[in-house]
Amino acid sequence: MRLTSLFIFALATDIAIGSSNWFSKAAYNKWHENELERWLSDNDIPYPTPADRKDLENLVQKYWDNYAVAPYRSWDTEKLFAYLKAKGVETQGAAEANKDSLVSQVQSQWYETEDKAQNAWTDTKDWILDTWTESTLKSFADKHGIPVPQPRKRDTLLQQIRSNYEKVARKAGETASYPGNWLYETWSESDLKEWLDTHGFPVPQPTSRDKLVAAVRRNSRLAYLKSQDQLYSASASANAAYGTLTDKIIDAWSESQLKEFCDKNGISVPQGTKTNELRALVRKHRAELLGDTLSGSAASAFGAATSKAGNQYAKATNDASLAAQEAFNQAVDTWSDSRLKAYLDARGVPVPQASKTDELRALVRRNSHKAAAGFNAWTWDDLSYQHLKQYLVNSGNSAAKKVGNSASATREDLVKAAQNAYASASRGGGDSYASATSYLAQATQSAKDNVFDTWSESELKSYLDSYGVPIPQGSTVNELRAEARKQSTYFKYGTTNPVDTAFAKISESVRGAYQWVLGQLGAGAEEAKQKAKNEL
Repeated sequence: MRLTSLFIFALATDIAIGSSNWFSKAAYNKWHENELERWLSDNDIPYPTPADRKDLENLVQKYWDNYAVAPYRSWDTEKLFAYLKAKGVETQGAAEANKDSLVSQVQSQWYETEDKAQNAWTDTKDWILDTWTESTLKSFADKHGIPVPQPRKRDTLLQQIRSNYEKVARKAGETASYPGNWLYETWSESDLKEWLDTHGFPVPQPTSRDKLVAAVRRNSRLAYLKSQDQLYSASASANAAYGTLTDKIIDAWSESQLKEFCDKNGISVPQGTKTNELRALVRKHRAELLGDTLSGSAASAFGAATSKAGNQYAKATNDASLAAQEAFNQAVDTWSDSRLKAYLDARGVPVPQASKTDELRALVRRNSHKAAAGFNAWTWDDLSYQHLKQYLVNSGNSAAKKVGNSASATREDLVKAAQNAYASASRGGGDSYASATSYLAQATQSAKDNVFDTWSESELKSYLDSYGVPIPQGSTVNELRAEARKQSTYFKYGTTNPVDTAFAKISESVRGAYQWVLGQLGAGAEEAKQKAKNEL
């Protein structure tokens, strides 16, 4: 009896402290050393090299909950506040909010329980592919010789790839639990950046293919959870719309209204179907959607009802991506030739001699999902006056130092001097170049949250003028700052908006899906309710 009590106590204690021994359910317990290192690297967690497996596992365990299970615990107040706002939760402003309180509120509104999050990481293939586009799924299947029956629809592609997922990994001599770069071999760098743009995750700057893959892999679970949340919202809206279709309303419809409703909602109507049979068909479809029949399933019926549009999340994210692309295109339409060339230069895109403005804009649009490969002369473009002076004075370049010490130097003078000093250091390499890139890394990190806040009105106007952006008469300083941030964001990142959190686009995407569902499934119900009301 005493031994049994001790065993129960030990088991309870072990679970309570989340130990990584054989009692624990944590997915990483079974990961290969390479996967442990990959996860730590993806999350920018330093680890010793060489390190034995136990050390790596202990380090993963230390950060696991805050990064994999409940990632919001490591968010700042701005991100927490943005998530709650997107979820429609009333709370105080981010500046005044207590972080512990915000974390608690986010936890109560989070997508999944911690137990479910733990279990999800035991079988990554069940969700990591869900946010892929149909074209990337097809490319993966073709690359690895995975047979997919015709017509190759998204659901069939997902099913076949999941069935062959571990086989592909073994054939490549790779691990599958926390997959390496093999999973994204068929993705171009533009595909990777486009995925990050579409799902609202900032692209690492400066970046490389490995960093892009790491960012996609690290954020895939969060993107999947967002997609499921949006699908649930759309499905709930569909149920609500069908819920208004009472028998009385259906009985009030004419034959033509019944046929129109069936046509709008993808309900197959056999030739020669009579009016009463049409009513029975609509009732049957309603029952299936609402799960009122033994064989009915809300999820499967919803999928059938929306088959014409395909996967609603894919549509919503595609719409959001198109909207972001259109906004970027509109911004580019105002840019000057020098700014267009600078955008392309920062990405290593060759610019043909004597290119016209329209040709430059077309080239910029084609490269909207191309990430800047590293620091360049234009990285100095939006640093503060003080950051620029500090660099110039300490650059080791005599001409730059002279400008940095000048009391009369304008911000434009400082930017030009910094760009020239950086170009010289870049050509020469060595310590001067290493010093410049090191300074840029520190300066851009420290300035990213408050860039433009210290700029004067004249500096902001001059900066916008470099883009060719017209400034409306009577613009306030805050309006100028907002416009400067927008232009800077497009110049650095293309179509994405890294100032927003990953959740800033949720409401837009959900609203798009919701309106589509109401338009398709609710139109007939509204018409029926109005007719019934008129006939009472």
